[in-house]
Amino acid sequence: MGAIMVLAMHAGFAFLEVGTVRHKNQVNALVKIMTDFGFSCLAYFFVGYWIAYDQHFFASAEALSANNGYQLVKFFFLMTFAAAIPAIISGGIAERARFWPPLIAAALTVGIIYPLFEGIAWNGNYGFQAWLEQNFGAGFHDFAGSVVVHGVGGWLALTAVLLLGTRKGRYRKGKLVAFAPSSIPFLALGSWILTIGWFGFNVMSAQTLDGISGLVAVNTLMAMAGGTIAALVIGKNDPGFVHNGPLAGLVAVCAGSDLMHPIGALAVGLIAGGLFVYAFVLTQNRWKIDDVLGVWPLHGICGVWGGIAAGIFGLEAFGGLGGVSFMSQLLGTLLGLSIALIGGFIVYGSVKKFIGLRLTEEEEFNGADLSIHKIGATSQD
Repeated sequence: MGAIMVLAMHAGFAFLEVGTVRHKNQVNALVKIMTDFGFSCLAYFFVGYWIAYDQHFFASAEALSANNGYQLVKFFFLMTFAAAIPAIISGGIAERARFWPPLIAAALTVGIIYPLFEGIAWNGNYGFQAWLEQNFGAGFHDFAGSVVVHGVGGWLALTAVLLLGTRKGRYRKGKLVAFAPSSIPFLALGSWILTIGWFGFNVMSAQTLDGISGLVAVNTLMAMAGGTIAALVIGKNDPGFVHNGPLAGLVAVCAGSDLMHPIGALAVGLIAGGLFVYAFVLTQNRWKIDDVLGVWPLHGICGVWGGIAAGIFGLEAFGGLGGVSFMSQLLGTLLGLSIALIGGFIVYGSVKKFIGLRLTEEEEFNGADLSIHKIGATSQD
């Protein structure tokens, strides 16, 4: 059930992007999310899961069906997490990226970069967790992937966005030119699908029925509410901020959702909602980083905050269950960020150099729908 709910979240990624991009790029957004998922599934099945957990699926069907096929179900669940990486990146590079090169890069990130850190954080690979426990009394805790999934995805997206450059006409004489979303209703639909699916993302990260906790569910709810309210107030009623605010809170609460008190989760969500609005405005207006959906502020920045927040609000002194270390959370978060940045520049830099990442100026002007897929979103296109 959890895997199916997270699978459904990919429809949320799709419609969030469809509603945010301009009308001439809607078809491309839908096709990218679907094909990214297909390539991610194969990359993770044959390579990524093997790297992360030292287990492969080249055994007989009889062996794979042992324990009612639990290992396969676990793979299915974790594969939907892995496939979120290119879905996150897709929103950042929208409207000017070619089709096949980013798809190849997506397979490489899901097959190699993401599982490298996933294995470190969730399987104890390479001794990093043991070292943290020995030196700081606890390992790096990321229950549902604030850093492992969202942080890594967001910082990978930043490298792709920087290597691609800004969309034509986005900045004129140093000033931002507004590109209006094509459909606020689609944007809102995407946000709601993601929000609902997130309860499968977080609650079912227990991965066993007896491990499921109502605390995780309520903490997820409170962080969502906090992110919404903060984005509403700080974003001055802007519908784009309002519908991304709950997602910011949800990203941030993933890491410590099994440890925090609900009031602590609310605080994490409130801070995340404010962080998203501030970072989005800063990157777009002052730093001129053309991150179309704001995936770096949403997943990258709020993911980092979530990793660190677990080391604050997970402590008994702040009402949490304890068993975490602030230093371990900080170092684990920085490691995930570093792997994403280095891996992203290697993968997307190599693809850019040898194949090319960007549409031609004419193709970008005509829109990715007609330039790549030869069809528009409606019969009038």
